[in-house]
Amino acid sequence: MSKVNENPEWYGVLDFWFPERLNPDFDDAAHREYWMWRMRGGADEAIITQYTDLTERASRGELDHWSSAPLGRLALILVLDQFPRSIWRSTARAFSLDEQALAVALEGYSNGHYDALTTPWYKTMYNLPLAHCEGPDHLERIEKVVGLAQDILAEAPEFLRAGYEFAAQQPVEVRKVIVAFGRHPHRNEQLGRISTPEEERYIAEGRFPHLRVPPTT
Repeated sequence: MSKVNENPEWYGVLDFWFPERLNPDFDDAAHREYWMWRMRGGADEAIITQYTDLTERASRGELDHWSSAPLGRLALILVLDQFPRSIWRSTARAFSLDEQALAVALEGYSNGHYDALTTPWYKTMYNLPLAHCEGPDHLERIEKVVGLAQDILAEAPEFLRAGYEFAAQQPVEVRKVIVAFGRHPHRNEQLGRISTPEEERYIAEGRFPHLRVPPTT
């Protein structure tokens, strides 16, 4: 009998995106380095080289079967939400799969897949589409992420506490932006949108939530 949900492709995505899987003895400094590598463009070249074709396949729905298992669903969210931001950085296409990523994530809250995830870093990455995807229910979704981030903080091991306190503040900062503007103004240029005067001032300041730097201690 074949193994259920055996899928080397999604395991490869998880091993790539979460070095913690291959280094179970990491400390807080290593975890911070992993976070910075994931979220500050350090993985761009490798993603472009290794995962462009996979991301194209995901965009066409060819990887939807990954969502039959919790870790497969998480891997699919990464491919749809994170990889386009590296492959098509600084272009409109970087955000083109946000709605697909959101749909995959939302289903996992109702079918138990999110609750089945076993680490705070898995859950933190899983929740990103709710804050990333623009839309009329954006603020409601961010409120959900604010609550989930507090739950994740409560689950985090003590040696990672400072990092997850920072992570719990992230959706709070995003909420401020959406309350003020109803969208992510830093995307306006890539998406060909006209910025309001208030958005122009915000963009000029450059104090975007996604550029916040996590603590070093």
